[in-house]
Amino acid sequence: MNVNLNTDMIVAIAITAPVSLVIIAMAVMLLRGRGAGLIAGFNTMSKEKQAQYDAPAMCRFVGKILLPIGVLTPFVLFGEGRFAVAYGIVVVGLCTFAVIYANTGNRFRK
Repeated sequence: MNVNLNTDMIVAIAITAPVSLVIIAMAVMLLRGRGAGLIAGFNTMSKEKQAQYDAPAMCRFVGKILLPIGVLTPFVLFGEGRFAVAYGIVVVGLCTFAVIYANTGNRFRK
């Protein structure tokens, strides 16, 4: 396989690689049940309201959503746009699922 790296491709790799690594690092931390402050909205709640939620379970759920996004991010560079479209569909699908799942059925309430 002969890969011809031009300047644009090198810049794209230099941008997507760190972004992907940061997302994966956050996902790993969340999968361990830590880092609830990274979850939007949870960190702005009062301590009394935060105590009503199972923070480790919520962290693990968000980590499971972030991990495939982080792993798939570098693939956006390949496939002449086909992977970028598929990546966009995956991200929108995962985010839609996460919002609906997390906000129905009081799943993360203690």
